[in-house]
Amino acid sequence: MPEEILKVENLSVEFNGQHAIKDVNFSLKKGEVLAIVGPNGAGKTVLLRALLGLIPYSGKITWQTGIKIGYVPQRLAVEKDFPLTAREFLMLRGVKSKQEIEKALEEVGLPKMNKGYDWLLNKKLGQLSSGQFQRLLIANSLMGGLDVLLFDEPTTGIDIAGEEIIYKLFRRLQASTELTVILVSHDLNVIHDFVDYVLGLNVKQVFLGKPHEVLDHKILHHLYGEEIEHHRSGHDFSIL
Repeated sequence: MPEEILKVENLSVEFNGQHAIKDVNFSLKKGEVLAIVGPNGAGKTVLLRALLGLIPYSGKITWQTGIKIGYVPQRLAVEKDFPLTAREFLMLRGVKSKQEIEKALEEVGLPKMNKGYDWLLNKKLGQLSSGQFQRLLIANSLMGGLDVLLFDEPTTGIDIAGEEIIYKLFRRLQASTELTVILVSHDLNVIHDFVDYVLGLNVKQVFLGKPHEVLDHKILHHLYGEEIEHHRSGHDFSIL
């Protein structure tokens, strides 16, 4: 039976006397995927930052001893003329062998051209498409043998087809490496098929359960305070 890799108990964060998140409780086992959903300003990014130990909090966060955690932020804006190449970006974390870099790029589904990755690695970051840059960020996080990967809106700026590719990538990596994934997402339709649990957050924890249990019209209406349109054919949700 997979061991527990994270336990969160009564987690709260305050800024200037106001709660950003309050009384959040959940646990994850090795290899599980958790999506955090909720309206803007609900505290989703704050929760990730608390899990990373980047901000003060009350309550208890218990990570399994010795695990390695990676983080991909919501948005990393890069100007078109930013001088850093993809290769230089990947090497910022320390000297990386060509084999290690190519393995990470292959894992995130970036194609080889002319039997190599020079077509990508020699480009400036600002010259990459949104999908290429997002995969580069994921590849950068994967190097070093991670146990847990945290994503904040991993498909921001990517079209619907690209969203599904990214989520399928998560599932493939998770299945092959037993990677534990925590992601913040607004893509209710897509996450239904790619996560084990969904945590609904609107400052307080509204729900926690399996997608088929909680991605429901009435439950989502309670979370968002807006009309959620549910089409019975498939899992099609619209936040109006």
